[in-house]
Amino acid sequence: MSEPTDVTIPTWMRAIVQDEYGDAEMLRTEQVPVPSPGPGEVLVRVHAAGIDMGVWHLMTGRPLLLRLFGFGLQRPKLRGRGRDLAGTIVALGAGVEGLQAGDVVFGTADAAFADHAVTRADRLLAAPRGVPLSQLAALPTSGSAALHGLRDAGRLQRGQRVLVIGAGGGVGSFAIQLAVAAGAHVTAVCSAAKAGLARSLGAEAVIDYRSETLSQAIARGVERFDLVLEIAGERTIRELRAATVPGGAIVLAGGEGGGSMLGGVAHQLRGVLTAPFVRQRIVMLVSAERPTDLAELAAHLVAGTVVSAVDAELPLERVPDALRRLARGGIAGKLVIRVSDDPVDAE
Repeated sequence: MSEPTDVTIPTWMRAIVQDEYGDAEMLRTEQVPVPSPGPGEVLVRVHAAGIDMGVWHLMTGRPLLLRLFGFGLQRPKLRGRGRDLAGTIVALGAGVEGLQAGDVVFGTADAAFADHAVTRADRLLAAPRGVPLSQLAALPTSGSAALHGLRDAGRLQRGQRVLVIGAGGGVGSFAIQLAVAAGAHVTAVCSAAKAGLARSLGAEAVIDYRSETLSQAIARGVERFDLVLEIAGERTIRELRAATVPGGAIVLAGGEGGGSMLGGVAHQLRGVLTAPFVRQRIVMLVSAERPTDLAELAAHLVAGTVVSAVDAELPLERVPDALRRLARGGIAGKLVIRVSDDPVDAE
């Protein structure tokens, strides 16, 4: 691997690791060797890392279905946790083109909760100048899910009425803004504590799910919606259909409910099985962090049409606390792990 002449790469680093599936108590900060990038890979000095519910699922090994997809049947296949990151490239593996040491980047890795992370070069993009790296670190997973849910699965069009259920979380906070930027009229479903955030991001109306069900809102005269993005996974298909116009789209993003085997996927499967027999289009959201989509999302950040709604930034050692907070559901928007306070030119 190559490395810049003005950067000394340490031998050891801090990393959040786990050896058994379980709750946040399974995580610990450990000194581990700094990895070396292989062919097509780069080594990134991590400045900030984002947290999403996917990290929680990989930590707990739940639902059990995910263990069948290469993550480890009995224990985690990879010890490191964390996916979204922003930082500076400090070393290149063989064959990497278009990037160089010193580039400030953002994207995804397989163990982002660490001082350094190795990842494929094609999972990273150059960080746009003027955007704080904490904003970029919060973006890839949740922003991509919101974009795919609205644009691809939902086929969002200008002027449509959009309902975002779970609007106060990471995916929901991005979905509100992306829908508004596309010319839609957004109603948010979230708790009263997060209603202010939802409105500040562009929601025209808010339904407090703790004081009113979706069915009650429709009964009191709320117009039905052209597109419903269900992130929370707690409404029945019948209730979602009652809130959606004939020919409208219901996009099911999973959610955190369901049994130990399938989790929120069970809700998605019920929707897909119902779809051939109803007048709405019911779609299961499948999302991945593609470079072209990350570039589109970053352009929104630069233009100011989207912001990463960061609830708090926490130091690396508090990753377990962050995941406990995430599981309790009280976070407004996103949590970000601040790994390094070193100055970065892109900011």
